[in-house]
Amino acid sequence: MTVFLRRAFALLVCAVLLAACDKAPDFKNLDITGNKQFGSDFSLPDTTGKTRTLGDFKGKAVVLFFGYTHCPDVCPTTLAELSQALQQLGDKAKDVQVLMVTVDPARDTAPLLGQYVQAFNPTYIGLRPASDAQLEKVAKDFRVYYAKSAGKTPGDYTMDHTAASYVFDKDGKLRLFAHDGQGVEPWVHDLKILLD
Repeated sequence: MTVFLRRAFALLVCAVLLAACDKAPDFKNLDITGNKQFGSDFSLPDTTGKTRTLGDFKGKAVVLFFGYTHCPDVCPTTLAELSQALQQLGDKAKDVQVLMVTVDPARDTAPLLGQYVQAFNPTYIGLRPASDAQLEKVAKDFRVYYAKSAGKTPGDYTMDHTAASYVFDKDGKLRLFAHDGQGVEPWVHDLKILLD
């Protein structure tokens, strides 16, 4: 009986050690690795008119962010936090690509969107859906909510939208759902894990 118990204990120890080796990374943001409810790719024109897909950034961690240039708070805060995170990553920052998809292509012309994102960081790329249908498709794929909220005049409106980003690893796999306005430290922490 003692030989049986020793073997059972040894198997239990091995199982615990193997489980520890296979432990998922300790992300600060929501780990959605393997979740099939969100989009896994996109095909959108950038501000120069070139169609971009996730494959264009193979070998880089990609942060996909939905927002708009007239956003009064969430969008500029998130883009600034990401820029600070990239500074803290040092040389590793070259392996991160931040992409902002506008949910307001009517006002966010290609030149305006390009200038806006690059004012936060020259490596950022703005993506501007070419049609309402294209915006609807990418928003549906990534389960992003957006809606126009009327202002005092027709041109003075805001866009309600999902305040979160999606993060893909260097192999193009969707890994994280990151809430916006979280500060710089969670970005640095999680991007380091994905880049190592």
